[in-house]
Amino acid sequence: MADALTEKGSARSWRAPRLTLRQREAIEAWLFVSPTVAGFLLFFLGPLAAVVYFSLTEWNLLTQQATFVGVKNYVDALSHNPDFWHVLRNSFVFAMGLVPLNMALALSLALALSRPFRGVIFFRTVFFAPVVTSAVAWAIVWRFLLQGEGGAVNQMLALVGIDGPNWLREPDWAMVAVIVTRVIKMVGLNMILYIAALQAIPRDYEAAARLEGASNWQIFRMVIWPLLAPTTLVIFVITMIGSFKVFDHIYLMTGGGPENGTLVLAFYIYEQGFKFFNVGYASALAMIMFVIVLVLTVVQMTLRRRDMQ
Repeated sequence: MADALTEKGSARSWRAPRLTLRQREAIEAWLFVSPTVAGFLLFFLGPLAAVVYFSLTEWNLLTQQATFVGVKNYVDALSHNPDFWHVLRNSFVFAMGLVPLNMALALSLALALSRPFRGVIFFRTVFFAPVVTSAVAWAIVWRFLLQGEGGAVNQMLALVGIDGPNWLREPDWAMVAVIVTRVIKMVGLNMILYIAALQAIPRDYEAAARLEGASNWQIFRMVIWPLLAPTTLVIFVITMIGSFKVFDHIYLMTGGGPENGTLVLAFYIYEQGFKFFNVGYASALAMIMFVIVLVLTVVQMTLRRRDMQ
């Protein structure tokens, strides 16, 4: 009986340790962020680690046999394969053509559509609609519009006496056609970002500049443009990354041709991995593209931070 009472008393005296407020907040915080952390590990860090490993192997997708070869794939790409440098040049040409044109057009549209006027919602919708349009449908439609003989673009040019080229079959024009159609599709996204940034600028700044006698150009150059710098950096980074990742337009409009004139890095990676089944080499190319984009982004952010100091 005494033993039973002692055990009962000891059971009553034992209590679970009480957590402090900071400990409870830490547990709740980890519970809230755990889905994001799990998604990051499962869908980003895990695949990235797998690509790094595959890039160090010679793995044929058909035979499912992987042989560790170290950095051989990187050496082959950078030293022994002239096609890689041609593809890399095409990728930079595409990026240097798309990024400035997209940003300049987006800013121009945003300046025109940031103020309220009759029909402004309609025009914003018109310019943003291509962004949410299916990329496959967009590319196929433009492939027909840009045909050499019966294409609608050349037919309209013929009305004013211009003999249009075969846009997607001539090496000198294919890259231009792909860049322009890509800009038209994606410019609406950057336009919306610029409109949001312009509407966040206090109107008092512009009014004060006008009282000082500043012209419209001076107001834009000295007041508006500096305040748009953070948004411009974000737009530059996402547009540049998108330009290096472009695949669907190339695949559906030119297939990398003519004469590999539009063969960019993302499409080249696809060919090596899923057409020639060289998964190890394709993974090495993917890692090279990742490093290129990372370096360009860091350089741009560093230059921007230096300008702000």
